[in-house]
Amino acid sequence: MLSYRHAFHAGNHADVLKHFIQVQLHHYMNQKDAAYTYIDTHSGAGVYALDSFQSTKTAEFDTGIGPLWTLTDVPAPLKEYLDLIKGMNPSGKMRYYPGSPYVAEQMAREQDRLRLFELHPADCKILADNFRKLDAHKAEQGERSRGRRVMIDRGDGFDSMKALLPPPSRRALVLIDPPYEVKDDYKRVKEALDDALVRFPSGIYAVWYPVLQRMESRQFADRLKRVPAKEWLNVTLTIQTPTPDGTGLHSSGMFILNPPYTLEPILREVLPYLVRVLGKDAGARFTIEKGTQVTGTALGRSASRTDGAAGLPRQPIGNARRASPLSGKGSLRLPGQVMPREGDEPAVPVKPSRTGTGRPTQDAVRPGAAPRTSAPKNAAPRNAAPRAPSRAAPDAAARDGAQATPRPPRAPRTGGDRPATPGAPRTGRTRQGGGRS
Repeated sequence: MLSYRHAFHAGNHADVLKHFIQVQLHHYMNQKDAAYTYIDTHSGAGVYALDSFQSTKTAEFDTGIGPLWTLTDVPAPLKEYLDLIKGMNPSGKMRYYPGSPYVAEQMAREQDRLRLFELHPADCKILADNFRKLDAHKAEQGERSRGRRVMIDRGDGFDSMKALLPPPSRRALVLIDPPYEVKDDYKRVKEALDDALVRFPSGIYAVWYPVLQRMESRQFADRLKRVPAKEWLNVTLTIQTPTPDGTGLHSSGMFILNPPYTLEPILREVLPYLVRVLGKDAGARFTIEKGTQVTGTALGRSASRTDGAAGLPRQPIGNARRASPLSGKGSLRLPGQVMPREGDEPAVPVKPSRTGTGRPTQDAVRPGAAPRTSAPKNAAPRNAAPRAPSRAAPDAAARDGAQATPRPPRAPRTGGDRPATPGAPRTGRTRQGGGRS
């Protein structure tokens, strides 16, 4: 559980996406003079040496910060992120790369507070040492150190976040960035967000996640869309086609709850540039989705998606389309709604009988109303050929070899209020030639 060390992955394409967006979120928070609290649930070491054994062993920075280091035609929002990193490397050589705590320390103002949590004992010690050296450097330059405005704790960031919400200033930026080494991390992120939004629904919550082949990763973003936030923004960056065995990190995402209105236009400007510079093959792409916290078919109407430069409508999640009462199918019904099977013709409503027989009929006669002319069900149509004689009871002439004569039709029975005239309308049950109507 504590085997993950971010030093092996520092500066890769996932870090570029995460820290670039983090810089933009701090910019938005800094627009107001009121102080805010920055909470980092999985802080890591804070600063990473790209010439260390861990970084050079994997050299993942060549998929991210490396190709961007010498470029000069970068979009203005991306240049703010690059300038922060180059400020750590005054010699011009790419040697140090910041973690999210250092980005927050550089972007936050003196009145803002930082609450940093790290569970790994080695990384937590390195994080504290790095901030101690940073305070000493500020003191040498005659700058005021943050002191108690930066607090570092070794502990579980998921549980520790609860005690900090809502913050005293009623403004907060929360970054949730677990290693996702175990499947439980996906579940704990959603549970932490559900709890945090109850305690402080107006905060900005940014979640980084890997886009992997495993089921938990593929379903993660759709599950976050159901948390009770007012709005959400989902961004992914893919640099290459996934390998057949599904290994390696080819894509990552940032899911922001209550995103700033300024963020989406900036992403639409910068992400095409990142795809062009960092992309390895034709599978390189980006996606931007936005929407509100709704479920079922309404999610498809409220959310919009962009893949590269083309817009695609967002489809309902899971069985939302199949089970929606609005579709007329599935297991959910509105009061009095008939659920026809696929391929069936719509049923024709039948007027219920008022004769007291318990059977629906359209021939019922209301008391005091003129009778309606209606032929029995088994009556022969007009101009039809005579009915063939019955074989059930041949007469004596037929048995003696004589020519058989057709039996004349039986006269209708009379009784009660039933008309005796043949062909007159009837009510209720009728007998004609021994059959039931």
